[in-house]
Amino acid sequence: MRKLSMDELGRKSVDEFKGSEKRPVVVVLDNIRSMHNVGSVFRTADAFLLEGIVLCGYTPRPPHRDIHKTALGATETVAWEYVETTVQALQSLREEGYRLFAVEQTEGSIPLQQFLEHYSIHFGGARAGKSPMETENGKSNENHAGTVDGKLAVVFGNEVSGVEPEALALCDGCIEIPQWGMKHSLNISVAAGIVIWELVRKHEVNGKADRFPVY
Repeated sequence: MRKLSMDELGRKSVDEFKGSEKRPVVVVLDNIRSMHNVGSVFRTADAFLLEGIVLCGYTPRPPHRDIHKTALGATETVAWEYVETTVQALQSLREEGYRLFAVEQTEGSIPLQQFLEHYSIHFGGARAGKSPMETENGKSNENHAGTVDGKLAVVFGNEVSGVEPEALALCDGCIEIPQWGMKHSLNISVAAGIVIWELVRKHEVNGKADRFPVY
C-alpha cells in the first residue's frame, strides 16, 4: 500500500475552486471564539465545495495567522461574509431561499442519522463561481409534506453557550449528533466535519440523488 503524492490527489487551484459548481450549503458561525476552530471550518468547507461561510458577532475573521494555521489557504478559496449578528444573517439567508437548521441539543432536536429521512430539499441552484451572497434565489416552497425547493444553511454555535436563543427561534429545526459517552459535547470544528460530511455523503455516496432529504 502506497500513500498518494500531492500531485496525485487532483487538488484544485484557487481559480479552479472558485469556478467550480458548489454544493448549496452555507455554514453560519455564531460567535465562535477560537481562531483555530474558524480555520478548521474553512478547511472543511473547502474540502466539500460548500457555497460559503457567514461569520457572525465576535467570530474571528481572516486574514489572521492563527486562522491560517488550520485553514491552510482555505480562506482564499471559500467565499465568506461577515454579518454583525447571527439573527441578521439568518434573516437574510431566509430571504434568499435557504432552509435554516442549527446544530444544537434542544427539545425536539433530530438525531443526525434521522435528519435526512423526513422530507426533501431540492439539491440545486448553486452556480459555478457564485457565493451564497451572489446567487439569485427564489423563496422556499414551505410544503413540509413534499419537496422544499431551496438550499441549506447550517448554524454552529459558541463553544460554551452554543447557538444563541434568538437564532434558534429563526431556525426550521435542530440537528443533534448522537453521543453515548460522559461529555455529550464535541468541539465545533469536529461537529462541523461530522454534519457536513453526512450531508455530502447522502448526496455523493448514495446514488448522487439531486435532493437533500431533511427534517
